[in-house]
Amino acid sequence: MMKKKIISVSKKTGQVTVELMLVLPVFFLMLFFIMEIGNLGFQTILAHHCAYELARIGSLVAGPTGYDSSDSLSDTGRALRKMQSVAKEMFPHSNVRVEGRTQTTTWDKQARRTNEDLIVTLHYPAKLIFPGSSHVFADRPKEHRIKNLTVTVRMPIEKPFLD
Repeated sequence: MMKKKIISVSKKTGQVTVELMLVLPVFFLMLFFIMEIGNLGFQTILAHHCAYELARIGSLVAGPTGYDSSDSLSDTGRALRKMQSVAKEMFPHSNVRVEGRTQTTTWDKQARRTNEDLIVTLHYPAKLIFPGSSHVFADRPKEHRIKNLTVTVRMPIEKPFLD
């Protein structure tokens, strides 16, 4: 004679569903935060690279052979105008701001003149794309979901050695 197996039904039939409903939002929040950190990392690298390229362009334009002699602006003004126009081409749909100034550095004994560096500051509004992350990462006002990144790059101004 065969024995019958009796299967008992637990009184906790909804326990797995309740645990899933409690853990799932926390899991997605952590997943979105990790993905947003990757997004911010990408946008930070992009801002640093663009600031470097703008400083490179500006240092060439600010030098004594990088402009049209009929232009009445100063070397720094020409460089800043060029950097701003290139930044608008790089970011046509963004509110990127570029600032530039020169700073005298060291005395060059061989050329008998001071060297100058161009200091470029790029203000880049990074857009946050994942839900929930703007409460932690965004600058005020939080509902705009923007993290403002500021990058400063120093580049020597190219001056030819003329004897």
